Amino acid sequence: MPPLSAQQVASHLSTVPAWQVEAGELVRTFQFKDFRAALRFVNQLAELAEEAGHHPDIDIRYNRVRLALVTHDAGGLTSKDFDLAARTDKLT
Repeated sequence: MPPLSAQQVASHLSTVPAWQVEAGELVRTFQFKDFRAALRFVNQLAELAEEAGHHPDIDIRYNRVRLALVTHDAGGLTSKDFDLAARTDKLT
């Protein structure tokens, strides 16, 4: 799967408005009530990621979870990243 062009990335961003592109990755930080809620979210996300065969980089800081998506084997952002971002948004 080839990476998306800059124009395609811009178009896909409109489908996941809470996300942004930083250093070539699709990123979003989620905030929760506490650490346990953040971990519940990460565990739900793990199920989605396994189903999709696509795994985000996850950084947990107490009640905040930062996700970064990029399709490493394609060398950039692909529709897989935006699909997983949209599915992740539905968890909250």
